[in-house]
Amino acid sequence: MAELIEAPVVMAGEGWADYGLVDSGHGRKLERYGPRRFIRPEPQAMWRPRLERWASDGEFVPGSDEDGGGRWNYASPVPREGWPLARGDVKFTAQCTPFRHLGFFPDMAPVWDWMGQQLSGRSDAQTMNLFGYTGVGTLSLSEYGPVTHVDASKKSVAQARENAALAGMAERPIRWIVDDAAKFTAREVRRGKRYDGIILDPPKFGRGPEGEVWRIEEHLAPLIGDCRRLLDADSRFLFLTVYAVRMSSLALAGLLDEVFADLPGRIEHGDLAVREEALRQAQDERNVCRLLPTAIFARWSNPG
Repeated sequence: MAELIEAPVVMAGEGWADYGLVDSGHGRKLERYGPRRFIRPEPQAMWRPRLERWASDGEFVPGSDEDGGGRWNYASPVPREGWPLARGDVKFTAQCTPFRHLGFFPDMAPVWDWMGQQLSGRSDAQTMNLFGYTGVGTLSLSEYGPVTHVDASKKSVAQARENAALAGMAERPIRWIVDDAAKFTAREVRRGKRYDGIILDPPKFGRGPEGEVWRIEEHLAPLIGDCRRLLDADSRFLFLTVYAVRMSSLALAGLLDEVFADLPGRIEHGDLAVREEALRQAQDERNVCRLLPTAIFARWSNPG
């Protein structure tokens, strides 16, 4: 029976050569993406910035509706088609999107590393990335074996394939699937498939390619149930991240605790966060780089 670890875990991402959280505060954050810097809204940055001035190439100004909308204001030319970034062997394109992000989620970096640790030494692991977006996590998983990448957006899957080509990974055994995640997972269950690991990053609300409606409060539990049916006692992990919802990581852990009760391993939960690079300019003996929380998660792991 999987052991539920009640104490929360913080998975803190550090910057790398092509990305860093420079500073945050007053409801915004300043990040570097390769040679460019951008300011984006961040409601959880309730403190004061540590730098006196922020210079950026662009800033996303949100609309009045908290559920979306807004526009980019640019202070210098930014390529519409994007520009290349890398993390290790994985290369991908950063691009200012209408949804305020830049084509990938840098706070997921510690998750990519954690999945690699679970699959260490494997070259035949079967994994699946649901709601896979532009495929940076998929490319990271492909080091360990075949990956099934699923997203309802044709545009996102096309961008994921372009990222694979950019990284020189186009020939890796990746299935690129444009489909509703819940429907595809249910079909995989009926086909009798199994996986060594599954990562899923469901939105709060979304639509499938045929207009299917996704609401996380209604549809997450059945989807997790189907994911469990694709895993067994020899599988290694399931990793669930959730953004922008009014719920606790304890709730996610409680769901996994119920669904994974018959499997060995452990269930953990907590926050994803990114560590700032800027230090306080005023006197501060601690000299501490702050952590900016970004999402909640729950994970099941089975070291075997």
